[in-house]
Amino acid sequence: MSLVSSLKHSIFVRIYAGLLIVCLCVALFAQLLMDTINKERVQSYRENMAMGAFHLVSEGISHQDNEEQREYWLSDASSLFGSQFRVVPISEIDFNASELRRFESDKTVVRYVTQPMYADVYYRLPDDQSVLTARISQVTEQQVRAIAVFLLDDLSYYMTLSDKRARLAQLEKKFSFPLEFKAVNALDLDTDQLARLRRDEVVISLQDTNSSKSNSAIKVIVPSEINDMAILIGPVPLFNWYPLNLIISMILISMFLISLGVYALIFPLERKLQLIQVGVNEVSKGNLDIQVQVLGQDEIARLSATFNAMTSHIKRLIESQRELTRAVSHELRTPVARIRFAVDMLADTDDEDSRFMQRDYIDEDIESLNGLIDEILTYAKLEEGSPKLDLEPVNLRELLEQIERETNALGKPIKIVTKLPSAKVTAVADRRYLHRVIQNLAGNALRYAETTIIISAGVKKGNAFVSVEDDGHGIPEADREKVFIPFSRLDDSRTRASGGYGLGLSIVSRIAFWFNGSMKVNESQELGGARFVMTWPIKPLTQILAADELTQEKSERDFEVK
Repeated sequence: MSLVSSLKHSIFVRIYAGLLIVCLCVALFAQLLMDTINKERVQSYRENMAMGAFHLVSEGISHQDNEEQREYWLSDASSLFGSQFRVVPISEIDFNASELRRFESDKTVVRYVTQPMYADVYYRLPDDQSVLTARISQVTEQQVRAIAVFLLDDLSYYMTLSDKRARLAQLEKKFSFPLEFKAVNALDLDTDQLARLRRDEVVISLQDTNSSKSNSAIKVIVPSEINDMAILIGPVPLFNWYPLNLIISMILISMFLISLGVYALIFPLERKLQLIQVGVNEVSKGNLDIQVQVLGQDEIARLSATFNAMTSHIKRLIESQRELTRAVSHELRTPVARIRFAVDMLADTDDEDSRFMQRDYIDEDIESLNGLIDEILTYAKLEEGSPKLDLEPVNLRELLEQIERETNALGKPIKIVTKLPSAKVTAVADRRYLHRVIQNLAGNALRYAETTIIISAGVKKGNAFVSVEDDGHGIPEADREKVFIPFSRLDDSRTRASGGYGLGLSIVSRIAFWFNGSMKVNESQELGGARFVMTWPIKPLTQILAADELTQEKSERDFEVK
């Protein structure tokens, strides 16, 4: 595989291409977001800064006695401010709903235009029918000094210091920065600033800061008619634009560092995936002995464990299919040979009784073949794929009573003891398959028991169980796993003479597997023979099992009925 093709199909390359696209998208989004945020911030800043000044002008207009004086005062204020103040009816200007809501909150409305750059400021007057407006091209020191003059003019209508303080506190609500009377010697002014203050000049002081928590600001010191007292306006914070380029750079650097971290995390996973790919390639060539060795406890390691279990399961299925084919051919030979012999006997004899007897022999062998075929089909269905399970609550007492009746109906000279659970005991299972399990175990016990078998079921610690015991010769511990192998028979008491096809216990084992349960055989403590026990969770299960090894590992942790 070429380098270009390898890179094209590499998860690593795809992830980093995705990260690059993410970085670019984040940078673009950050630019748009910061631009929007800064526009909103500067708009709010303009409106807050303008509100105090326009409120003072509004108050100055209200102090005039007649229309002529108001016009004269407004003209002087315009000259002092450097921008033309006008009073226009509110109905002449098309304000939107948001701007009208700001008027209702006694706030200013600022309409900013970039080309040419200016801002139209509107402030509703107390009569609610007109607005005070001015067009401002830029903020200058002249406007700051004008605000100080407007403030002194407003305070001149209050005689005592306490009245002036109260008025200043009232006006402060219209400003976005503090207003207060302070002693001159407490203002930390230099000699030149003190001299200008004594000449009744407005002093503007820049307060710079290196702190990241506060912005630069200006202070305006306004001389007052009260000796050794001045009005301190501010500090008035200067607008601080968010540094867009720096923020984008930090985002890109952060994304780059994240990419390095992702590389450190992804590269080992990619190596593990490559190992699994090698295993898949070997399986595609027919090598089912391959085992992928991936260390760790992550999803890739669990995937490799599932892959190993899957290959072992496939190998076991193939071997089982071969064994099944050989065993079926062997099992079919005997009844077929007997049928052929009986047919030959029918052809060679004229005795009617002999013919009827041979016919009965043929019927028995055909019935035996039908039973064998049914068992083979059932086992193959359970072995090759997941059967459709109709899970439902099964009353274990009713099921055992049914098994007891069916087993007694066989007429065997064996005593059947049924230990019935409470009538309310239920477990979630497929009733048809669960019935097959107990039926197979009971039939197996009948073949090897001498006098008695015991059938029991119940629920304990979240697991359901069914148990069948007999008083036969039992199964040696070394041979207990072999009884679940298809067509297997042991050399002692459990021989071919006892009947059966060697598939009953294999079918039971596969049903236990699809129930996500376990099947075990040990010694019966009560009867001394064999004891078969199947356990499974009583709640519904999602059948997502990959291979027998996974079930066997889980079964070792499952509840074991003592």
